[in-house]
Amino acid sequence: MAAENSKQFWKRSAKLPGSIQPVYGAQHPPLDPRLTKNFIKERSKVNSVPLKNKKASSFHEFARNTSDAWDIGDDEEEDFSSPPFQTLNSKVALATAAQVLENHSKLRVKPERSQSTSSDVPASYKVIKSSSDAQLSRNSSDTCLRNSLHKQQSLPLRPIIPLVARISDQNASGAPPMTVREKTRLEKFRQLLSSHNTDLDELRKWSWPGVPREVRPVTWRLLSGYLPANTERRKLTLQRKREEYFGFIEQYYDSRNEEHHQDTYRQIHIDIPRTNPLIPLFQQPLVQEIFERILFIWAIRHPASGYVQGINDLVTPFFVVFLSEYVEEDVENFDVTNLSQDMLRSIEADSFWCMSKLLDGIQDNYTFAQPGIQKKVKALEELVSRIDEQVHSHFRRYEVEYLQFAFRWMNNLLMRELPLRCTIRLWDTYQSEPEGFSHFHLYVCAAFLIKWRKEILDEEDFQGLLMLLQNLPTIHWGNEEIGLLLAEAYRLKYMFADAPNHYRR
Repeated sequence: MAAENSKQFWKRSAKLPGSIQPVYGAQHPPLDPRLTKNFIKERSKVNSVPLKNKKASSFHEFARNTSDAWDIGDDEEEDFSSPPFQTLNSKVALATAAQVLENHSKLRVKPERSQSTSSDVPASYKVIKSSSDAQLSRNSSDTCLRNSLHKQQSLPLRPIIPLVARISDQNASGAPPMTVREKTRLEKFRQLLSSHNTDLDELRKWSWPGVPREVRPVTWRLLSGYLPANTERRKLTLQRKREEYFGFIEQYYDSRNEEHHQDTYRQIHIDIPRTNPLIPLFQQPLVQEIFERILFIWAIRHPASGYVQGINDLVTPFFVVFLSEYVEEDVENFDVTNLSQDMLRSIEADSFWCMSKLLDGIQDNYTFAQPGIQKKVKALEELVSRIDEQVHSHFRRYEVEYLQFAFRWMNNLLMRELPLRCTIRLWDTYQSEPEGFSHFHLYVCAAFLIKWRKEILDEEDFQGLLMLLQNLPTIHWGNEEIGLLLAEAYRLKYMFADAPNHYRR
């Protein structure tokens, strides 16, 4: 009975406080907030659900009105033809289309010229812009939503970053990708990496403010402990570890169809298509097969935790970084079938070992009842109560528990709150910090929360606060915003890490 209860833990715990609610974050962009709020108001009138006149509503009431994105059977049970779904789609799509057309007509000074220009462009050039556009424009309503989100997320005097989060390094201010300073840093990295015994302390020092794209793959292998500092041993180490991984595949992967592994494999198979659904790279069948093998082998080699939803996200930064070693262009639309089998095997094995190194330091986040996450969320609550008493009191006033929003921040290492390019930049620093993923991440979460203090204090009800904290507008973020976030996190760590009494009640 105990084993059965443990086996069904995630199914039964899906609706507990702290479970991951459906999120339209940086990788799942939200609809226009004004339209969404209007629709929620209209829908509440139709359903005639009595509200508490701006008073705090319970978490369970909120959960009942919000479907759980992590339900195991939701893919099989969802009925997309239901009236609420159609109403949301049509209302938002029509209103958004009208708004886009109105704004577009104001901006078009010479409509005849723009029409002729568009018609003269060959079809092949339109596809080159982004294959994700073709994916998102399969029907007219999706196209309307995509246009509105471009407009919504673009800011004055800032370049428009495409809705499908660009993976390549890009400063939000539009600064050139390679300045004189960056060239100097790149040369310094190359000197460090080419030395007979790489000075890892010096490498961490230079990696903290970000690693140049050209040397990021080998730098990450070194910082994660996957590669030795001695250059002469690296080639043999890579060869041995890659062969060892594919030995695991031959030994264990066929067992995925055995009864005692079926639930694990089924959950992995369900979760992988949800991994960065707006980035075409991760929707390719070959990439999804690679992810299935990585996650299944890791799960059966770590029976204390097994596979837990959220671990699938942690593979993506490593996969993208090691893929960039073989790809000059932007990787978000790259067709991996153009790579040789040896290249794909190297990317897969390296992603597995580096992800394993990361999880070794935070495995208590994923063991039964996830005690690591419970402790970190409690530490975040105590830290915020000292950093910003006003925000902390605001949460208490409206009965918002930190576990209800910060659970995902710890479980997914903020990957659901930030575009993937920002996660990669963030991990440059995490791998440079002692216990970056387990300890420094706490201060990053605190800095991230306080970053939105104005928006938090403007919300005056439970549902408004939860919707804000699950839909933080970071789609336009780039290296500059992450740099500022990390600087604030480092300041908090410097103040509190060695003085725990400062944030204890």
